[in-house]
Amino acid sequence: MSPAEVADARRGSGPQKRVGGPYGQEDFADGVKVFYGAGKLSCIALDAVAGPQVLLAGFALAGRDPEQVLRFLLDYAAEHGSCLLYTLDDSLALTDLGVLLRSQEVGGVRMSRPVIVREDWLESEYYRDRLPLEAVPATDESLWPS
Repeated sequence: MSPAEVADARRGSGPQKRVGGPYGQEDFADGVKVFYGAGKLSCIALDAVAGPQVLLAGFALAGRDPEQVLRFLLDYAAEHGSCLLYTLDDSLALTDLGVLLRSQEVGGVRMSRPVIVREDWLESEYYRDRLPLEAVPATDESLWPS
């Protein structure tokens, strides 16, 4: 999806902030951060507290104890034959679903933060190990028109 298609899917809810750099980033008021590679939707990162809830087989993935979510994802993968991948920081991804489990510190407590990722970004060590890319330094090249 392009940024215009994302805006249409969000029913006109525009981003609060756009960030340029080696990828495009849009931050929305509801705890959703959208990342674009080559102008196409590549990653959606949900805030552990403010973001919308994501369910997998009826299990909430956001804002929980990361160990509980990890255990659920491992059980889910075993039951459904999902492909697993661990990142350098021991985050777990179900690659066939494009779900990467990160954690986020909130008030001194770690909480689960699901990140939905396009397959080629999940397969790329560069992106996978840095997602959700918020700490990646921006360059002078912006994907957004001035």
